[in-house]
Amino acid sequence: MGKFDKYKVDLKGMSEAKQNYDFLLDNQFFANIDGEEVQKGKVNVRLTVARINDVYKLDFKLSGTIILPCDRCLDDMDLPVESEQKLIVKLGKDYSDDSDEVVVIPESEGVINLAWFLYEFVALTIPIKHVHGPGKCNRQMSGKLKQYAPKSDGEDSFEDEDADETDDERESATDPRWDALKNFREEE
Repeated sequence: MGKFDKYKVDLKGMSEAKQNYDFLLDNQFFANIDGEEVQKGKVNVRLTVARINDVYKLDFKLSGTIILPCDRCLDDMDLPVESEQKLIVKLGKDYSDDSDEVVVIPESEGVINLAWFLYEFVALTIPIKHVHGPGKCNRQMSGKLKQYAPKSDGEDSFEDEDADETDDERESATDPRWDALKNFREEE
């Protein structure tokens, strides 16, 4: 028995026009799939398969939590996963996943392994920037980042989320390079 056999769905052998399946994506699943983005987590998947002739509509509902390193302090953080995805599967001569929406599986087999699709659905929920909420980052790492961050007012500089500065004070602080342009506009 393979690592991902429990994620196989026998479409050709479906006895009813609509069936439900439940999957659990746990730490072992993420370790076995060996993807770069997610290494740990616990995500429940509810799959509904609706058959219309030789076309299968797969509706996925994912909910749970994955564990990722914070982009700022590198400590693990929990990231909630709530997603709904769809996949259309057709029976055909050869396997093909050239389209983002339609997958063709060999009619002779009639079975699809959903493990990689499930992993990709989870990975799609990860935001580009994932950081702890305000005040939750590792204080020691935050201190080091603040110590070694460039001393500019640009967007790339590190902002300490625990700073005493108010939003009004941040808005009133401007980049001195733009002050000359402000004067130019006021003169006209």
